[in-house]
Amino acid sequence: MELAHSLLLNEEAYNQLGEVQKAEFVFEWLKFLEKVLLATSRADIREKQKRIVEQLISLLNSSPGPPTRKLLAQNLAILYSIGDTFSVYQTIDKCNELIRSKDDSPSYLPTKLAAVVCLGSLYKKLGRLLGNTFIDTVGNILKAMKSAESQGRYEIMLSLQNILNGLGAAAAPCHRDIYKAARSCLTDRSMAVRCAAAKCLLELQKEATFMWSTDMDSVATLCFKSFEGSNYDVRIAVSKLLGTVLARAVISKQGTAASRQNIRRVSLEEAMELLGTGFLRGSSGFLRASGDMLKGTSSVSRDVRVGVTQAYVVFVSTLGGHWLERNFATLLSHVLSLVSQSHPKAIQTQMDAVCCRRCVSFILRTTIGSLLGEKAQIAAAKDICQAIWKLKKVADAVMSEGNLETRPGPADVAASQHVLVCALQELGNLIYGLGTTAAPLLQDSSAGILDNVISIIIHPSISVRLAAGWCLHCIAVALPSYLTPLLDRCLERLTMLKSSSEAVTGFSFAVAALLGAVKHCPLGIPHGKGKIIVMLAEDLLCSAAQNSRLSLQRTQAGWLLMAALMTLGSSFISHHLSRVLRLWKCVFPISSKDLETERSRGDSFTWQVTLEGRAGALCAIKSFVTHCDDLLTDEVIQRLLPPLPCAIDLLTQLSSIQKTYGSPLKTPSMIYRQRLYELLALLPPEIYAGSLCVILKELATDLTASDIQMAASTFLLPPLCHQDDLLLLSPLLQETDHRFIEEQLLLGNGIACGSLEYDPFSIYEHGIEGNSVPKPLPPMFSLISSATRLFGIVCAHVGETQRLSVLELLLDSIKHSKASRQQVVQLHVLSAFSSFLKYVASSRGNLGSEEIKRPALTLLMGALESANPLMRCAAAEGLARLAQVIGDGSFTAGLAQVSFDKLKSARDVVTRTGHSLALGSLHRYLGGVGSSQHLNACIGILYTLSQDGTSPDVRTWALHSLSLIIDSSGPLYHVHVESTLSLILMLLLTVPPTHAEVHQSLGRCLNALITTLGPELQGNSTAVSALRTSCLLGCAVMQDNPDCLVQAQAISCLQQLHMFAPRYVNLSSLVSCLCVNLCSSYLLLRRAVLACLRQIVQREAAEVSEHAVILAKDSREDLIPDASIREVGLEGALLNLLDKESDQRLCQDIRETLSHMITSMAVGKLSFWLKLCKDVLASSTDFTTVASVDTTQEDEVDKGDDASVLTCRNDEKYQPIANPRWSTRVFAAECVCKIINQCENSDSAHFDIILAQEMKERDSRNDFLVLHLADLIRMAFMAATDQSDQLRLSGLQTLLVIVRKFATIPEPEFPGHVILEQYQANVGAALRPAFTSDTPPDVTAKACQVCSAWIASGVVSDLNDLRRVHQLLVSSLMKIQAGKEALSQLYNESASAMEILAVLKAWAEVYIIAVERQKKQTEKQKQITKTVSPMEENARDVSSSIDGLLGLVQTDLGTLSKLWLAALQDFALLTLPSEFASQLPLEGGAFYTAETSENAKLHYHNSWALILHATALWLTSTGFIVTDPDEGATNLSRPVTPTTMCQGSSGSTVKSPEDVYTDRFHLILGISVEFLCSLRSDATMESITACLHALQALLDVPWPRSKIGSDQDLGVELLNVLHRVILTRESPSIQLASLEVVRQIIYAAQEHVKEKRRSAEVDDGAAEKETLPEFGEGKDTGGLVPGRSLVFATLELCVCILVRQLPELNPKLTGSPGVKAAKVQILSEDGNKLVSAALIILSELPEVCSPEGSISVLPTILYLIIGVLRETAVRLPGGQLSSTVAAALQALKGILSSPLARAEKSHSAWTDLLRSALTTVLDCWEPDGAHQELDEISLLTAITVFILSTSPEVTTIQCLQERCIEKFKATLELKDPVVQIKCYQLLLSVFQYPNPAVSYPYIHSLASSIVRKLQETDKIKPEDAAELQAIQEGIKVLEALVAIAEEQHRAQLVAGILPILISFLLDENTLGSASTTMRSLHDFALQNLMQIGPQYSSIFKNLMASFPAMKARLEAAIKSNQESIKIKTTPKHIKNSGKNSSIQLKTNFF
Repeated sequence: MELAHSLLLNEEAYNQLGEVQKAEFVFEWLKFLEKVLLATSRADIREKQKRIVEQLISLLNSSPGPPTRKLLAQNLAILYSIGDTFSVYQTIDKCNELIRSKDDSPSYLPTKLAAVVCLGSLYKKLGRLLGNTFIDTVGNILKAMKSAESQGRYEIMLSLQNILNGLGAAAAPCHRDIYKAARSCLTDRSMAVRCAAAKCLLELQKEATFMWSTDMDSVATLCFKSFEGSNYDVRIAVSKLLGTVLARAVISKQGTAASRQNIRRVSLEEAMELLGTGFLRGSSGFLRASGDMLKGTSSVSRDVRVGVTQAYVVFVSTLGGHWLERNFATLLSHVLSLVSQSHPKAIQTQMDAVCCRRCVSFILRTTIGSLLGEKAQIAAAKDICQAIWKLKKVADAVMSEGNLETRPGPADVAASQHVLVCALQELGNLIYGLGTTAAPLLQDSSAGILDNVISIIIHPSISVRLAAGWCLHCIAVALPSYLTPLLDRCLERLTMLKSSSEAVTGFSFAVAALLGAVKHCPLGIPHGKGKIIVMLAEDLLCSAAQNSRLSLQRTQAGWLLMAALMTLGSSFISHHLSRVLRLWKCVFPISSKDLETERSRGDSFTWQVTLEGRAGALCAIKSFVTHCDDLLTDEVIQRLLPPLPCAIDLLTQLSSIQKTYGSPLKTPSMIYRQRLYELLALLPPEIYAGSLCVILKELATDLTASDIQMAASTFLLPPLCHQDDLLLLSPLLQETDHRFIEEQLLLGNGIACGSLEYDPFSIYEHGIEGNSVPKPLPPMFSLISSATRLFGIVCAHVGETQRLSVLELLLDSIKHSKASRQQVVQLHVLSAFSSFLKYVASSRGNLGSEEIKRPALTLLMGALESANPLMRCAAAEGLARLAQVIGDGSFTAGLAQVSFDKLKSARDVVTRTGHSLALGSLHRYLGGVGSSQHLNACIGILYTLSQDGTSPDVRTWALHSLSLIIDSSGPLYHVHVESTLSLILMLLLTVPPTHAEVHQSLGRCLNALITTLGPELQGNSTAVSALRTSCLLGCAVMQDNPDCLVQAQAISCLQQLHMFAPRYVNLSSLVSCLCVNLCSSYLLLRRAVLACLRQIVQREAAEVSEHAVILAKDSREDLIPDASIREVGLEGALLNLLDKESDQRLCQDIRETLSHMITSMAVGKLSFWLKLCKDVLASSTDFTTVASVDTTQEDEVDKGDDASVLTCRNDEKYQPIANPRWSTRVFAAECVCKIINQCENSDSAHFDIILAQEMKERDSRNDFLVLHLADLIRMAFMAATDQSDQLRLSGLQTLLVIVRKFATIPEPEFPGHVILEQYQANVGAALRPAFTSDTPPDVTAKACQVCSAWIASGVVSDLNDLRRVHQLLVSSLMKIQAGKEALSQLYNESASAMEILAVLKAWAEVYIIAVERQKKQTEKQKQITKTVSPMEENARDVSSSIDGLLGLVQTDLGTLSKLWLAALQDFALLTLPSEFASQLPLEGGAFYTAETSENAKLHYHNSWALILHATALWLTSTGFIVTDPDEGATNLSRPVTPTTMCQGSSGSTVKSPEDVYTDRFHLILGISVEFLCSLRSDATMESITACLHALQALLDVPWPRSKIGSDQDLGVELLNVLHRVILTRESPSIQLASLEVVRQIIYAAQEHVKEKRRSAEVDDGAAEKETLPEFGEGKDTGGLVPGRSLVFATLELCVCILVRQLPELNPKLTGSPGVKAAKVQILSEDGNKLVSAALIILSELPEVCSPEGSISVLPTILYLIIGVLRETAVRLPGGQLSSTVAAALQALKGILSSPLARAEKSHSAWTDLLRSALTTVLDCWEPDGAHQELDEISLLTAITVFILSTSPEVTTIQCLQERCIEKFKATLELKDPVVQIKCYQLLLSVFQYPNPAVSYPYIHSLASSIVRKLQETDKIKPEDAAELQAIQEGIKVLEALVAIAEEQHRAQLVAGILPILISFLLDENTLGSASTTMRSLHDFALQNLMQIGPQYSSIFKNLMASFPAMKARLEAAIKSNQESIKIKTTPKHIKNSGKNSSIQLKTNFF
């Protein structure tokens, strides 16, 4: 194929190829040429133009296929448009000549067609350049058309369309001729020709004014005729033509055209009248009523009606949204009149009426729904309401005339019913779409919407009553706050008007519809409504018999209410279940005997009532089983059972009862059967096992009943066919935008569409799919549908003999029925049997005996050759399932063989299609059908069939079957891939485009092949590369196909290719293809586009976006239908589409695509995305004025110029989405949150304004989120204050995210402030509306969360500013206090629980923050008092604001604490396991009712943790000592805390305060332990942290500590729980918090032990001290029991922490128990903190033990502490100690100085252990130097701690003492000055130790070394500050020695020091030039000498006298410094000593 990539066709390569390859080669070359011509310079093209033209013309002559001829024509046109045009006339002549040719052979046809296409293309591209040649050309083409076949006519029409397009107005001379030709084609028998003609005429009307003036009537008539017998594509094309022509006529009544007088003007009314005529009379009589019209015999065919309906929509859409807004009233009255009494013809039968109503609804829904913004929709709703009101007045007048006895005749009532149904349904849909933005509309009293709808509920027509009920349902779903008031209103009316039959049915429908709405409203309805409804239903059922006139209605209403109530779920029903079951039991007679007596009594009417009642009861139980399946316990099933046998008995007697009482019972008995079948299908078959045979017999009778004349296969079979196979059938079965009206064509003319009046019980059933009313089918069809479903279940459970006999019986009835009925029976039997096979296959059952195979095969094979394609599909599916169920290879092979044989012999289409699909289905269910030879045979036969040129159907089915085989064979198919690919390509290049269905099947095959090849497509081998090229070529051919579904296939193929081999898919051409089809009018194509986009943006979002923008800029207007990509990019176009699109799946895809784009691009294109979101959200702001829009404005507007419609539309371009709907705005708000999250993950500058501004200055292209903060706040504000509740929630969530992410960013211009502070007014304003009384609880709850986050964030420091938001929380707290009564009764009780808990949680968060800040502040204050700083003033201000925050909370704390405790008690009760359910309070808790406890649980789970923490803090702050146990109760108007909390159950026994505290303590502890010991995976970090903090707070005060300390088991349990938390949660913050709690528990235990020791000493007196019992763990034995021991549990926990951080501490891991040198660890900061915390806990442990116990644990503790010291002793700069070493030393000191080391019982053991520990420390200095980086300072410090902290006998033992001295000596010799400094400092503390036994050996051994070292200084001068300090420290040590020394030795020491000091002095000459270090040393020496002199004057004098040189040096120094000392008031040594102290050890260990 690479050879095809050249400017000229490579003829050499071309000639070597076979026929099929030639076609591929040419197509590839033409594709390449098209691209290359546009990119090559004009000069190069001209050079080769002649040769290229010759090659193209020669290809023209070689019979090119359809895609090739199209490309060829395009290339010719491009070539001439770029190059020279001189030879173009020859080319045109050549084409004309080819067309004129007399050769009619099929082989010549492609050349003729190619010539036609070339002419079209040339004229389109070159247009007027070609002069007047077009007259001859058009004449020639039109002449050729007379003899052309359908393909020719098709191509000629398209070519004429192109010619007209290119020439524009210049083609006027030919307009009439073309018009005549196109007219005849518009009613052609070929549908493709009709479509092409419609396109041609659409092009023609742009210039040919006569079409929309003088000839408009005939155009309309023509279109109506064209609709007859049309398919979907024709209806779309022709309706577009008709709608556009009429719109054009209406628009052009002014303007330029009107100046030519000959043009007839058409008013809007006339245009609509024209359409109305088509709708009502069809194509038969136009403007004149023909004879049969007057006789009333003819009926308009449905396809005409549907076509005209679509034309209405096109007409309105073309005129646009602004026009519709102005003329809506006119349009509404016209459209509604189509179903009014003024045209009785349209609604003469129920069936016609239902279909017409659907059409009218579709017109209204599509136009209002997609063209109008929310404001205009509200105005439209008012217009509709006005229309309803007028009709209601008419109905009222009719009803009130005369007295009530003379009821108005049915004709009068029918007058308005259909109009009302349409109006009510549209009103419901409108409000449903508007959601809560419709609130102003319903509050507008002038519109009176609710009153109107409710008053219409008692209309005489049942359809109207149902429609009104449904309208209320929509209102309730849209505005949940109206649900309860509406329900109350309807229930009240139902109770009052019980004696009116209309009211009883009407209001029961309304109540049922409202109950059906509850599941769409998360906030629900009050629980008490259930009881009211049950009582009312019971009352209606009991009173039904009292009044015969009402008995039917009351019975139906009673059961309808029961059935609807069941949809509320088990929480509502469980309390009323026994009543329902009692009613159910009463409806049926107890035994069959009673049933017999019943039969003998009664008349037609009583039976009617009885059947209605029983059908209703069955429906109620069915609803119960569906919606409350969790209540179906064995006991309930036992209570359901008794009436069933009787219900089934009645089933068998229905036919005889019907015979007795006649036709009035026909429908009731049908409904009864259907209800019973539906219920039985839901129940487990074991329940009615005894009646299976009876039921089966009845089902067989129903399926073959003689009174069903119409075959309605389209509703029975599709569920039984495979979804993929339905693609073979009419596109009507596929989803389209017109599904709502097209459905009626599916059913055929004689069958009614579904409609609500056929089954009122469905009014509560259906969830709203999109926005459509439930559409139950007529009873007859519903019965068949239920029967087939039940047959499958029952047949699978009866014995094999019955199964066989029933099957044979059914086959017989097919055989014996007559022609038209035979098809009906066959259909029913096939459906039933397919249902049986499906059931058996899914439940893994088996078929039974061999004999069943025969009748089964007879039935399926018969259906496989049925004329009905759906039956063939179902039969093929059935055969495959049969083979699957039998599971026998030979049987399957036999089936395949039968099909092989039939396919070889049969010639008729039906057999060939059916059997070819059977082969595919067998493969689908059974893989490769056993062997590869079968596969080969199958493929061979299907290849042959797919090339059958005579029948497109055979090709389509064969190829579809082939695609199934490719799919199911997997790798087995690889052998055949090449041959299949070449077959597919050959067919794609040769099959005419008119056979779109063949191309669709080819697309499925190609898709399956690509899937089979999978990732192999990435390979580089020539074979793979050839396959890949072929796949891409196939996709290219399909992309050029005119059929939208084929294009959709092409896109999904490219999507697959992009997934497997992304490098080879040309992204820019794919993206351009996607953009062009983004707004296609075909739903499936749009879906394919978005599915593909969704996939590719996950990998290459930025590239896709760029390609789209480049394409939009380069392309011409006509290429991209939606010009918005130019302005707002692909992203904006997608948002726009999301706003207009109604298909849920598509919308989901758009959302996902945009989310992926945000993920990968939002950070890079920040401004763009934020602007996009802001533009969408900005439309929220101008909505507030809507409520007051007055409808009277319309008249004035109408005076405006109609041409303004066109001018207005141009202005809209600049806004990405005009008036976006609320759902789009919600999505935009969600996008903002996503963008913030993305920025958080990318660059810190997004949240750092200083950095962001710097980087922005450096490069202006940089963009950061923090720079857009104002926009973010504005967007959140706009969303949070919108009319739509969902948008308010999203807005508040966005605000919450903003507050949390930006709270800490400082404001650079105002230090000490943060950037959010300037937006506090906006935040306050955004929150305020959420606290109004009418706000739904979920919005208030979210707002509380934002309030607490805002207060807690610390953004606002000024108290007055803070009060604004605080006040909102106060108001909500007051609302809670007012009690349950004050909380809104509009929603379920759990909703008020949600609100209360949200408020309490918010307060808890604020209180926690206030306490934390208070704590920090007091700490700060302490520091400030230590070191006075100039910041003092500021600090005081801040503290006041913080005290203020606590003060603000403090005022309400009394109330809050009670509420918090109540909430915690509720939570504790709710989390009890189910076995304690009986112990729970019957009335529920403080904030939940017993009935709604399940729903409330979730809300408690969300808020308990913070409430717990706050409560613990409050209890801590009171120290558990409350002065007044009832404090705060006075503020409450209800007893918030349940009685158990503060008082006993009876009033007489009041609990003591101690008991109250104990209860509270156990409540908090219990909740915490229960939560922490079984952490669920979904437990949030917030909850765990809050829980641990609560425990910390609890243990901060003595009383709870004493509780824990005195109960050892409790302490151990807590420790075990914390151990588990540490094991399961990796987060350092959680582990640290846990360790803090552990420390507090140990502290509590220590306190307890001390207290017991103290009290024992006090009690026993000092005399008997020896016999005192031992307190603490380990008692007298020293044993610690795991599981019971607090110390053991703590050790486990600490070891866990330490070993996790330092694995080397685990002897098992390191291999030996001894100390082993390894690399020193450097831990993270968190690791350091954890280790330090664990060590501190370890050091506290001995205090909890008895002396014997302490001996048991000491080795472990010492091992761990020294281990940490060894592992983490790292040298740090400046000689600092790492935090872990510091902690280890601290812990070590704690242990060494423990009183237990000196206690007599443990003294000796401790001494031994401590010596061993010291040895271990000394051993850390390895002689082999393996531990290179070990820190000598740390180890020396440890030794010093031992020396100073233990009793002397530990360290004075000779060997240890020598080793210690050795270490000091060695360290002193090191060169590092920092080490020397530390060493001197440590020695100083050792020398100064008061006990001479300890200090003297060190002095004796080390003093001389120090002196020697200092004497060397004279030679080696100090270089820097560190060395200087080392000398100074050394001198200090010597001075200290002088002070310690005894008198006799002192002279000697002073004599040692003085020469050293004097040697440091400099003479006058050197002092000036000396370095600062030396000068400092000089000063230091002088200073010290001045001090020593006076101190030891005699020694000093003697020395000076002995050494005159020294004396002279000293005197000189004193002299020279005298002056400077006088001047400087601050002597230098102070400075130095300051410096020294700053480097002192951070922790004073000694």
